Amino acid sequence: MTDPAKDHAGLSDTFASRRYFKKFETIIRHLTRVAAAMQAEGRLSKSDVKVLTGYLMRLNFTFRALSMKYLMAGRDTGRFFGSLAMDKRDSGFPVAAELMTMANDAQQAERHLANMASVAQLKDDMVRTIISERTAPLKLQFALSQRLYYQEMLKGQLFWVQNDPVCEWLENIGERRRRFLLHWAAYDSQVNLPVIYLMELEDSGKVALPKDERRWPECQAHLMAQALAGLKLVTIAKGFDEDFDNLHPKRLRRYHVGPMYSSAYTEQSGPLHRVLEEAEAPEGQDWALAWTLEELESEEVREERAGWFGTVEREIFALDPFGGRGADTGATRTQRAIILPQRPFQVLAELDPPGFADVQKFVVSDAGQVLRY
Repeated sequence: MTDPAKDHAGLSDTFASRRYFKKFETIIRHLTRVAAAMQAEGRLSKSDVKVLTGYLMRLNFTFRALSMKYLMAGRDTGRFFGSLAMDKRDSGFPVAAELMTMANDAQQAERHLANMASVAQLKDDMVRTIISERTAPLKLQFALSQRLYYQEMLKGQLFWVQNDPVCEWLENIGERRRRFLLHWAAYDSQVNLPVIYLMELEDSGKVALPKDERRWPECQAHLMAQALAGLKLVTIAKGFDEDFDNLHPKRLRRYHVGPMYSSAYTEQSGPLHRVLEEAEAPEGQDWALAWTLEELESEEVREERAGWFGTVEREIFALDPFGGRGADTGATRTQRAIILPQRPFQVLAELDPPGFADVQKFVVSDAGQVLRY
């Protein structure tokens, strides 16, 4: 069994750390454009894109806060504060422990800021140090970076290890039956990747789900406990269906954001590693991001006896009918995609490695263009 710590790398070089965060800022910007392009093609609904974009922006704010925290990584600031730990082997993303530490820091952000000099004061002190001592004000720069880190967290709307379910009304179907969209997300600590869930359900309870003081907290706790990338969608949906007699899951989707491949930062094996090495793309374009969507849909409803006289509805979920893969994937369908700049895509097309025929390719440019192949 491999030691996970050996697959983690600390970005202790200042410029490598800054380039890494700049790369992710670019990738997330492209991701939102890809989602918009999929909506324009009718492959994603407007509500799906709104939810996905919301989580992607939260992810961007989290990375921005981390970039402030490690702005002075590798510089002699007079205080050891470590470096960003990233998963170089499997995901290319920061390890989940980084987000856990951030959550703890966020709880104490106001107290830290109360004891820090203001941004204006720190900048004035820097100017005085440069003029009077003729040296780089590294300690003051470090203090400013930490202040900006805590300020970013106070702004809120960050992506945490657990992002609790949100319930949005879609429509009333009939008397005492409503349709809701639930969405939640997690930063899976097993694979160090963000995973986003969307569930459409029908609610036949007396009180609407988000206003139900008993069912809604139970529902949230149940879904977060099941937010594990290793669990099959059919396992999650069946467990939910059986635990809540008057909540009926009709459609469940799971988006896996990543892994991120980069010749400069990651050591993943496989075809994409070779593609990026041979592409020799310029800085900022030497990356590729995998993006996977799993979908599970209910195909029919059957009634089961409950108690002496009652009955409850139970969903029958449709599994992938091709080649018996449904039992393996636990989903109705799985769509794999990869997002990459033009240069790596050209090499990928030339090499044409096996296993990529059914993978959708989204080629992005700095000008904002998104082309699908």
